[in-house]
Amino acid sequence: MIRRIAVALTALAATLLVPASAQASSGDPVVRTEAGLVRGEVTAEGRQFLGIPYAQPPVGRLRWTAPRAVRPWQGVREARDFGNKCAQTASWDPGYEQPAHTEDCLDLNVYVPEGAGRRAVLVWFHGGGLTAGAGQDVVPDAFARQTGTVVVTVNYRLGALGFLATTGLDDEARDGVSGNFGMLDQQAALRWVSANVSRFGGDPGRVTIAGESAGGRSVCTQLASPTGKGLFRAGIIESGAYDDCAARPHGTAVTEGADFARKLGCDTVACLRGKSAADILAAQGDYDWGPVVGGRFLPRQPSAALAQGAAAGVPVMNGANQDEGRLFAFARFDLAGTPLTAEQYPAVMRQEFGEEVLRSYPLAAQPSPTIAYATAFGDMLFACPALRLDGVLAGRGPVYAYEFADRTGPPFASLRNVGTDFDFGATHVNEVQYLFKHFGLESPLNAEQRTLSRQMVQYWGSFVRGGAPRADGQPAMPPGTGQVLSLRTASAGGNAVSTTVHGAHRCNLWDSAAVS
Repeated sequence: MIRRIAVALTALAATLLVPASAQASSGDPVVRTEAGLVRGEVTAEGRQFLGIPYAQPPVGRLRWTAPRAVRPWQGVREARDFGNKCAQTASWDPGYEQPAHTEDCLDLNVYVPEGAGRRAVLVWFHGGGLTAGAGQDVVPDAFARQTGTVVVTVNYRLGALGFLATTGLDDEARDGVSGNFGMLDQQAALRWVSANVSRFGGDPGRVTIAGESAGGRSVCTQLASPTGKGLFRAGIIESGAYDDCAARPHGTAVTEGADFARKLGCDTVACLRGKSAADILAAQGDYDWGPVVGGRFLPRQPSAALAQGAAAGVPVMNGANQDEGRLFAFARFDLAGTPLTAEQYPAVMRQEFGEEVLRSYPLAAQPSPTIAYATAFGDMLFACPALRLDGVLAGRGPVYAYEFADRTGPPFASLRNVGTDFDFGATHVNEVQYLFKHFGLESPLNAEQRTLSRQMVQYWGSFVRGGAPRADGQPAMPPGTGQVLSLRTASAGGNAVSTTVHGAHRCNLWDSAAVS
């Protein structure tokens, strides 16, 4: 009882220390949140507050439980450095060369432009296959200034620590379904935004959720979740409609969870909770870690839920990149030192896609076997699912479609360190550097690419502020289906509304395969 009284007095003291009127001051780097005071810093772009906890650390007995409200703290908490990345293996991305074994990672970052007023809010979920990445992967301070919005980037649990489902964890869950811990983290962050963003000058009634790749898939999942209703007003899905936003069937997730537990020599939840993060990462392997269908969070598959009106009335901006598959084909073949040869191409295509796809993607029409394979892979996994999602959403609310098609841009930050002359074109992830500092780095864009970058920031910003996606002197992003705004530099034809994207990606072929 004495401890609870002390905590309550601490929260009251925080309220008294910083009056609400002081929080609107753009030059004041101290803001009162519900849990206590945070001190950020003033930068050339505005104010930033880094590493703010939005939930209790999911460690010990809280591992594999739904996120719990963060405990209040005393005094002023410094918010000038990023928090810990959630546990993950090493990768080639800048700053991720070493594995992260920390589970105390449920933090977010807030970027605030100068000036007063209630600003629209963008909440960004990072990509990384739901097994890697962190909120700090993008630094959106310039985006916040240029668009006049508040931007929040979020960490959430990954891999087995974020998506393990077992019968033992099911028994602990109120609805009998485990495995959505990372998705529940995202909703906890959105609840934090609802409760606190007004103190940073944001409008909790104008929140747009956005993300790229696994972050885009997260947006698609949150749109379909009944427990997310009211936490946001719009969504942006960048290259996130892959697999038609499918979640894992509960039975499949539990079966894979049992196999994972056996790898660790465990048959109880207590045993699993006793394993180190390093042990968990070593065992998580190639399982398809991701959301689980069933239960309160996700009663139905996202595609079915959206078709039946789960996100009715919620505006969505959805798109993919023209050459999505090139990154994956490069990693599989060229980076591994075994570029796909013309002799190997027919057998690989027949084995993975079938004879009809091989005929539809003749090698003679592409500059190399790897790029020919990449074209089919990207059309199947990203381009056509994105267009199908447009159709699902169109009857339920405004949907705006784009395709990032700038083949002139530099490879994104990680690929610039690889040292290759591979032609990545408009590949997966490459649009992110046109919107934000990717991995905190300024991209080496030329004058034309910088112009396209400014236009894209305007398109995204106008949507976040509550309107149709528009840019000065450019065609509006079209609503509905059948039309897509192609984003290109001026020398490549400039931004233009296209009606041929579906055919260019051979989506009649892939749509029929998806149905069958």
